[in-house]
Amino acid sequence: MEISSFQSYLFILFIVLIIISIFVFRQFLRTRKEELNLVKFEQKGLNSLTKASELYEFGSIQIKKRLYTEASKTFLKAVESYDNEPDEAKAIIENALGFSYAAQNEFKKAIKHYNSAIKSLPGYTVALNNLASAQQRLMEYDLAYATYKKVLIIDPNNKTAIKKSKELEKRNNYTPFKGIKDKGF
Repeated sequence: MEISSFQSYLFILFIVLIIISIFVFRQFLRTRKEELNLVKFEQKGLNSLTKASELYEFGSIQIKKRLYTEASKTFLKAVESYDNEPDEAKAIIENALGFSYAAQNEFKKAIKHYNSAIKSLPGYTVALNNLASAQQRLMEYDLAYATYKKVLIIDPNNKTAIKKSKELEKRNNYTPFKGIKDKGF
């Protein structure tokens, strides 16, 4: 039996549609799961959550849904109750709190919490990158460059730090054209 080019085209199209359907369905299930978790936590209420891990999970869902002010409140409560947590957990919570503040353009508060995260876990490159980004947004370019260099000492292959430090090097080495004043437009 010989397959025509039209039949092979239809077969390939059918396979591609099945693959796309699988990805769409997986994304639907993932989003549905996040929505159900968000509803579950909201029904419990912020005041009934006492464990830092539960509060972190709730805050993370709020960040994914771009509910940054609510996430900040949730992470602040997690910071209040994370005394018995290991340093790594404290650093992750502080970094998430800093991220929620940065998303609200409150970079000074974000820097404070990124520094707390780095204090808890000095080699935490995600918090260092976030700190440098916040410093950059506050136009503290020299501090941001130094922070990106710290990241590169810890992780020389960190793509974010490599890219951003190169951008800052170009910015710092920039000199305006000092040629004849009547040249140009």
